[in-house]
Amino acid sequence: MCSVTTQHRTSRGGPALGFIHPIMEDKPHTSPVEEKPSPAGITVTIETTTTPNDPNGKKFGHTRQNDSVSSTFSQASAISTSSTNSEKPLIVNEKRLTYQSTCPTIVDLEAQTEEDEYKQKPLGRVRYAILTIYRRLFTVAFMGNAIAFIIMMIKGAAPMDLVNAAAVNIAVCGLCRQPLVINTLFLIFGSIPRSAPIRIRRLACKIFHFGGVHSGTGVASVIWYIGFAAVYTYNYTPSVINTTVLTFVWLVLGFLLSIVIVAYPTFRMRLHDYFELTHRFANWIILVLFWILLILLGKQEANLGNFLLHLPAFWIIIVLTLATIHPWLLLRKIPVKPEPLSAHAIRLHFSHTEVVFGQGISVAKHPLKDWHSFACFTDKFDTPDAKFSCIVSKVGDWTKSTINDQPTHLWKRGVPTYGFGYVLRMFPKIIVVTTGSGIGPCLSFIEDANRPDMRVIWQTKSPLKTYGQRTLDLVHRMDSNPVILDTSITGRVDMLPIVLRLFKEFNAEAVCCISNPMMTKKIVHGCEMRGIPAYGPIFDS
Repeated sequence: MCSVTTQHRTSRGGPALGFIHPIMEDKPHTSPVEEKPSPAGITVTIETTTTPNDPNGKKFGHTRQNDSVSSTFSQASAISTSSTNSEKPLIVNEKRLTYQSTCPTIVDLEAQTEEDEYKQKPLGRVRYAILTIYRRLFTVAFMGNAIAFIIMMIKGAAPMDLVNAAAVNIAVCGLCRQPLVINTLFLIFGSIPRSAPIRIRRLACKIFHFGGVHSGTGVASVIWYIGFAAVYTYNYTPSVINTTVLTFVWLVLGFLLSIVIVAYPTFRMRLHDYFELTHRFANWIILVLFWILLILLGKQEANLGNFLLHLPAFWIIIVLTLATIHPWLLLRKIPVKPEPLSAHAIRLHFSHTEVVFGQGISVAKHPLKDWHSFACFTDKFDTPDAKFSCIVSKVGDWTKSTINDQPTHLWKRGVPTYGFGYVLRMFPKIIVVTTGSGIGPCLSFIEDANRPDMRVIWQTKSPLKTYGQRTLDLVHRMDSNPVILDTSITGRVDMLPIVLRLFKEFNAEAVCCISNPMMTKKIVHGCEMRGIPAYGPIFDS
């Protein structure tokens, strides 16, 4: 039987912040409250703590009284990493304490406010927070096209050259969002061995920033097409066929501009549903209009077939059409087994296909709107009758209704797609940092036989109450001694100092952060500016 104790406050009067550590020699007197069997068959005794004074006037428990009790994070982490695998994070009395392994103690976070040991890089904020890989790729893609556009316009480009250039950029833009292309990119870059130089691995891990190419070529295609529309309009001579062509030219341009406008980050964040619908249906309409436009342009030539066969844009539009149709050919309504975790979260179990480490799926309640992507993790450890699952937490209307309605069927399209976490397998040791339901994507690591050794830092509100013991057991599979911070007790804790210290003591090579955009940027940029490789999902990843 294992004892779990309840601490009330730190020596300074604030709330006690809990980590996962073995208890020290001095033990407070406890009185059992209740006994619960855990899913793993371990009996847990929930106890409340009284901290009597010893004859010498010293208090036992969590107050910092001497070197053996006032551990810094460095000392505590060393103890934690040496703990046996039999220790499991157990959670009790969430109103009073955070989550600890069996026989835990409390380490005061105030003891780790030491000076940052890492020297920040000069101009680090400019390099990592402003000139991100995403923005650099966008700039390269866009400026390369802009230079070529200016040169062609000065020399006097033929209208069909501008059409071909626009078609090439539209194709690259669209293929950057095609599941098969995405999977190919991740498999190629993720195959780099751990023996490769660290600089190569650090750069390869940035593959998930390819959205910069998507955006850059998307905007560039509009520039090329504007040039074509301007040239065609300038050379326009009234006739039925020319007027029809001119109408389709400007219709295509209108829909291209609508896609660019709604993709602006501010619009996309505030009105995501409109962005999604506009992006999808405008893309389909442009494909149809572009096909009609090419045929109309061909009819102005002596031989339509010969014109199309020798036009690069024709072959490009064929590839783009097939790439767009492919995911929708796999549209299916699939059964779902909901597992309510709390009023804030639900776990959805699927059995329609297999997923591997690092993959996610897109699901919807209606086949034409409100598609949401979720990272998945295997069910083989705790739900053998299902194949994989994902955790959905309440962050919007769709997720709220999913938790309340507990759907038994959802729509899926395409194939499971790799996400940024897949490339982190090229590091031997990593630190995984997450908040709230971000633990769901992190659980994908438990399936990979080649996964790196890791330490887990998870900050969330009432983990046991919100996500359940089974989720905690899966977290334990990632790290036998995870650092779990309960914000209902500690409030929001600055995790960067914890990450930096644990990174050093664990001798890790990279940091993986999955959280909300603000927290992810803070952790990733804070690490990168100190020369630590850090990765987290970006807005357009």
